[in-house]
Amino acid sequence: MPRITTDEKFLKTAIDLVADYTDKHLDKTDDVPDYKVFVVWYCKTLQNFKALLSTTLFDGMYYEVTYNGDKDEIYLDAYKKFENVRHEVTE
Repeated sequence: MPRITTDEKFLKTAIDLVADYTDKHLDKTDDVPDYKVFVVWYCKTLQNFKALLSTTLFDGMYYEVTYNGDKDEIYLDAYKKFENVRHEVTE
């Protein structure tokens, strides 16, 4: 993988990594569904990038992709949302 130096390169790489991961983890007995990968949030600090991504699939998954510019390494973390619990904030 070439060194990532721009937002565009990082985001394209992150989207491709999530799409590849998703394709490999789909139920093998089902047809491959038509879906999109989208970026929820991203930032760049010095030579490092981080992005939170998801897909249009109804699978509850979200992904964190981190690029370590010092080591020229990229990491993908996959998470599944189990629930959203509301808590009231009081003074």
